[in-house]
Amino acid sequence: MRSEPSLNEGINIRRFAVIGHRAMNKGKLPLNDLAGGAGRMDVLVRAVMSALLTSHDLRSNVEVILHLQGGPGPHRRLKFIGSELRGFHAEERSVAGLIAKAIREPSPAIGQWIERTPGLYDGGGTLKHTLSEWSDSVIVRLDANGERLWNQDEAIPQDSKPNDQTITFLLSDDQPLESDEGIPRSLGSTWLQGHHAIAICHFLLDEGVQLNL
Repeated sequence: MRSEPSLNEGINIRRFAVIGHRAMNKGKLPLNDLAGGAGRMDVLVRAVMSALLTSHDLRSNVEVILHLQGGPGPHRRLKFIGSELRGFHAEERSVAGLIAKAIREPSPAIGQWIERTPGLYDGGGTLKHTLSEWSDSVIVRLDANGERLWNQDEAIPQDSKPNDQTITFLLSDDQPLESDEGIPRSLGSTWLQGHHAIAICHFLLDEGVQLNL
């Protein structure tokens, strides 16, 4: 049991906080109905996979916190730490199974993290608590109505030079993110699905495109 599990100090981290407005946070997760009875848990599962997986590997410098707000009971958080994960597979039902195993257990108190499986931690709290724990990050709230995330006329570098900042991206499920936290930045005028938005963020960071922060 740890209070604030995180990647090693000194590593530049990519963080994603995903709000699941209706995502169930306790009980038996209906694996055959992730889009309905589970409260659009399918959206959160795809977000986790996009954040953590490359074609044949896991990103070791990534943390993801899912905010399960659909009840029953208080809000719950699940944190995935890329450098510690084991048994994480590129298959939605498998990832949903890890979540299901966690939320069968009693919800921990706010500020307490319990490791449910290697690299997956379970805790109480809200987005406010997450941002407090990630206060060393630049906070970016993805918002199609904001300024573009990259600088005007910025070219994609010919050679990949990964961005070395520690950045937190805030995004939501299929409902709007009602928060004024962070710097509002857009990936374009079209509202994208969360896992697509995460993939674009990774691309910009992987290639070292100059960001508008």
